[in-house]
Amino acid sequence: MSPDGTQVSGPPSPASTTVPIILDEEEIGAVWLERPGSPNPLDEVLLDRLAIAAAAAVERYGPAHTTMADPALVELVVSSDSDEAARARALRLLGFAADLPVHVIAVRSQLPPDRIGGLVRPARPVKAAPLADVGVILAAAIDPAGFPADVHAGIGAAESPGRSWRQARTALCFATPREPVIRYDDLGAPALLAEIPPDTSRDNTDVAAIVRVAGNPEDLETLDAYCTTGSQRRAAGLLHLHHSSVARRLEQIGTPGIELADPTGQLRARITLTAWRLLND
Repeated sequence: MSPDGTQVSGPPSPASTTVPIILDEEEIGAVWLERPGSPNPLDEVLLDRLAIAAAAAVERYGPAHTTMADPALVELVVSSDSDEAARARALRLLGFAADLPVHVIAVRSQLPPDRIGGLVRPARPVKAAPLADVGVILAAAIDPAGFPADVHAGIGAAESPGRSWRQARTALCFATPREPVIRYDDLGAPALLAEIPPDTSRDNTDVAAIVRVAGNPEDLETLDAYCTTGSQRRAAGLLHLHHSSVARRLEQIGTPGIELADPTGQLRARITLTAWRLLND
């Protein structure tokens, strides 16, 4: 067995004594001893203890020493269908100790997820892999200041990795160019919008109206900036436009049934934008 926990290619010679390495009732490798002459009576005892030590090392540190991880193992960790025993074993193989909290981060970026993982968690353990349309980062701790400017990220709470992954995906839906990194715990009540069935959102008249606005990225950005700030002048500052340009855009948007000049209308538009983003995640 090699030092990183993987079995060395090539079987031992017929004269050697071999003992399997067992972890979670599964054979993950083998140790063996080769010596000239007849085997020593204590060889099996020595190898049994070596196999136990090797299994403990794999369980404690895992075989991988790089940030990039096997996507299959990462998916096993975050999947809601995984049983706890399989999840725990996958975490051990990825290098996470059993008592170590794990944050799950969902990212969207042109950068590979392992590079982002190295920036937000310079020290081990941290593992990353692409999964479907997003990158997944598993880390014991996170430095939000380490995210590059062009990365959108959602950070789940350090609970069950399966639940944390769902939280991270939800938080990612709330990420914008102005707030690119969102912690699920900071969302509060708006996170409840993620629990609305998709068909219910599609049938809502406000969400249907936003679909038309979303066809023009400038209109969508203007509406979002205005709903975020509640002021045409502050929205103009965010967009680097004159306030009269923002006023003209808002007038052209003309969201049916929503009075944007009224605080209640702004709140209604903000909720609608959020529901639309969740629907299109």
